[in-house]
Amino acid sequence: MSHHIVEVQDLKFRYPDQTQALCGISFRIRHGESVAIVGANGAGKSTLLLHLNGYLTPTEGRVRIGDYQLTPDTVREVRRTVGMVFQDPDDQLFMSSVFDDVAFGPLNLGLTPEEVIARVESALATVGVGHLKQRPPYRLSTGQKRRVAIASVLSMAPDILVMDEPTAGLDPRARTQLIDLLKSFRHTKIIATHDLDMVVDLCERTIVMHDGLVSADGPTNEIFANEKLLTECCLEKPLRMQGCPVCSGKG
Repeated sequence: MSHHIVEVQDLKFRYPDQTQALCGISFRIRHGESVAIVGANGAGKSTLLLHLNGYLTPTEGRVRIGDYQLTPDTVREVRRTVGMVFQDPDDQLFMSSVFDDVAFGPLNLGLTPEEVIARVESALATVGVGHLKQRPPYRLSTGQKRRVAIASVLSMAPDILVMDEPTAGLDPRARTQLIDLLKSFRHTKIIATHDLDMVVDLCERTIVMHDGLVSADGPTNEIFANEKLLTECCLEKPLRMQGCPVCSGKG
């Protein structure tokens, strides 16, 4: 399924203040993969994600989604394929009700009212918040907002799901529920996160970024077993891989 492939080639990006955020990123993600993008603050993770459906335009290099090289002429088609869930759900929810937020994308696709209603109800049911469809988003908890933000993307029926820090701000129960939800998705998933234990649960492949470059790209368990790499990139092992400090004599 070539239309599901994400290919980034020598991607470079400089912000208007001349900050060089990406310094030549290259990778290829195939259909059905779940891939984590990890790195310390400032490594370039969020900047990279914003290139995957055209929110940012490369200074150099290219992004290809399936058969389309991402350009101003193709961005509309690419956004039908790539669904982006932002780090802060308040950046994504702006309508007066949950239903209207989730319906916004399908309405802009030109679907019939019946098709829009079907998509909204299906998306809300998938994330388990159908009972909230008439609630104003500002009256939701962080976990509920996160689910509604995901539903607003699912209602567009994307083939590729891109998420920036999906577990940020969630309590332990909401975090577990979100991880279980993401496990059930068959989409290609690209997830930028500091939650490395979530990465172990969800992603068989991990890309490590440091100072705007890819420092490593490989199987998640191998990446997290490489202590030298993690130290160089200002990361630590997931908590479940660190062992008990008392038993190890480090406590």
